[in-house]
Amino acid sequence: MAMSGSEETFLVRAGRIFLVVCLYWFVSISLVFLNQRLLGGSQLDAPLFVTFFQCSVSVGLCWILRLWSVVCPGTIDFPSVRFEPKTFLEVLPLSVVFVAMITFNNLCLKHLGVAFYTVGRSLSTVFNVLLSYVILRQPTSPRALLCCGVIIGGFWLGVDQENVSGALSWWGVFYGVLASVCVSLNAIYTKKVLTAVDGNIWKLSYYNNINACVIFVPLLLLSSEPARLAASLPVVAAHLHWWATMVVGGLLGFAIGYVTGLQIKHTSPLTHNVSGTAKACTQTLLAVLSGSAKKSSLWWSSNLLVLGGSSAYTWVRSTEMKERDTHVLQPDKTNLGV
Repeated sequence: MAMSGSEETFLVRAGRIFLVVCLYWFVSISLVFLNQRLLGGSQLDAPLFVTFFQCSVSVGLCWILRLWSVVCPGTIDFPSVRFEPKTFLEVLPLSVVFVAMITFNNLCLKHLGVAFYTVGRSLSTVFNVLLSYVILRQPTSPRALLCCGVIIGGFWLGVDQENVSGALSWWGVFYGVLASVCVSLNAIYTKKVLTAVDGNIWKLSYYNNINACVIFVPLLLLSSEPARLAASLPVVAAHLHWWATMVVGGLLGFAIGYVTGLQIKHTSPLTHNVSGTAKACTQTLLAVLSGSAKKSSLWWSSNLLVLGGSSAYTWVRSTEMKERDTHVLQPDKTNLGV
């Protein structure tokens, strides 16, 4: 029995969405586990250098893709990546926040591990609400605030249960909170800076990573990492597998921006957030199973509270935006004489 055109179109579209979501999950989960291996390993304790190296790989990829688009026009569409000092300075405030975000994010992952990473980084939504009100003066509804309360409750329960198990790192929690603040600031500043790069997310990524490489140089020099690098270099240099892992980490770090945009393009921002929540749940399960660790029911409850609160917040905000758009588009019947 032959399929009709509409059925075939639906199946093709559903298959494409399935593949895009799978790609996002694969890249995101792989990046988290790979970074945890790089940062938590004993070969080189240099989280700033690891992050700097990954930013450098992203810059190199931008140059390669731009060259490819020029040499083989029509195969890919990549914007010009010429360095412009004016744009560099306009993007710099965002880049400072970006550097803090990826640094604290990696430090959180290093100290907390993958299993507790979702809870440790769960306050991004709460800080997004708080900073949006402080910086942008955007109010938040009681329903959204209730969702934030659920997330905070899950966070504190998770911290308590991780402490009871003896696996808690307070430094990891501290870095997780700072990373959450920076994630929220990064989202706010990105909206402000996009106009400086003509709204092109790839140009923004290029300038962000160039700025990050520049900012990381003094941070590296002021830290104790150069001494550790010098002491470990003869050993690490011989481990080609470790350097290959570093390069793959940089490739995945660059790819996550692309697959995130791809998932939003083929689904919706709401579906993307739901997919991210489900991905985080799967990521936690994989981490616990791979570590053969036993977790209490309260520990799992904290994860469910965080994931449930985040999903509920996404749904509430999406519903409120639809209601607001409907109200704006609805004609004023008093002026139509109805």
